[in-house]
Amino acid sequence: MGIILALVIFGLIVTVHEFGHFICAKLSGIKVLEFSIGMGPKLVQKQIGETIYSLRILPVGGFCAMEGEDSSGDDPRSFRNAKLWKRMIVLAAGAIMNFILGFVMVFIMSCMFENIPTTQIRGFSGVLNDDGTKTYYAESYKTGLRHDDIILKIDGTSIYSILDLNYIFASSKTNTHDLVVKRDGKKLKLNDVTFHDETTGDTLDFGLVTKDKNFLTVMDCSGDIFLSMGHIVGLSLKQMLTGKLNKEEVSGPVGVVTAINESTEQAESTGDAIFNLVYMTALITINLGIFNLLPIPGLDGGRLIFCFIELIRRKPVKPEHEGYVHLAGMALLFGLMIFATFNDVMRLIHG
Repeated sequence: MGIILALVIFGLIVTVHEFGHFICAKLSGIKVLEFSIGMGPKLVQKQIGETIYSLRILPVGGFCAMEGEDSSGDDPRSFRNAKLWKRMIVLAAGAIMNFILGFVMVFIMSCMFENIPTTQIRGFSGVLNDDGTKTYYAESYKTGLRHDDIILKIDGTSIYSILDLNYIFASSKTNTHDLVVKRDGKKLKLNDVTFHDETTGDTLDFGLVTKDKNFLTVMDCSGDIFLSMGHIVGLSLKQMLTGKLNKEEVSGPVGVVTAINESTEQAESTGDAIFNLVYMTALITINLGIFNLLPIPGLDGGRLIFCFIELIRRKPVKPEHEGYVHLAGMALLFGLMIFATFNDVMRLIHG
């Protein structure tokens, strides 16, 4: 069941992305040859006007084929003959639609919270109650943190929501951090804050202030979590480029499907399973939007770079030359995909 849900999520995300290209191309007067959901052999197709709409057998992709994307021609409605600003909007529209879908998913997540979490400290490790909840101590912590401090940065990394806090503490190999907090309306820098409970020897836990749930707090929380997800994707890319992320940790579609499947199977209730699916959908679609805007040949970001070159040179790069660059980029991405899939399969084999 989890695998089917994962395929549905992939199909939704890619369809939304390609629909962004499609609707902006149509509104710009660019001729769209085919709009396809899925990849591989066609299951069904129907032509409406000049455009073929098709459903294909593999629900892991899709495309919006426009006249004259990679070649020059005389058709005045081809992609390359459209005004530069129209082409740039069409290229960026796929990622923008991914971000819109991501925000919608994050909004649904926020609506599922009982109370809206903040990054304001409510107190430090306290008494574990019989019902499993904790009563947090409100007194000052000796390293300099105080009750009601709002955490703004940890080790130079901006903190937008509880997701950033979870990411920092989960990925960090030390309990000592430099923090920037907001206290009584002023920013304070606190060096060498150690989250270590000397009594128990565990990592020091702390509570967070929550807000009552209403439309404004849900919208505010959604914006913060949306920024956090984009921030986490950026941090992960930075770790990969700087070599801080081990090559064995690079994951592809198989790994994502596995993660989605596990998140649904391990959920303790239907509500938790739905929350996990919404969370994964939001993270994947925001990830796809950011990745597609990277200046890598073959991606939308790479094509946008050629648009900026055209803007500066006042004339476009020859289609065949641009095509060679994008072909090389796609070959590189295909190799990366094979490597990531190999990692996923080896993780499955070794448990």
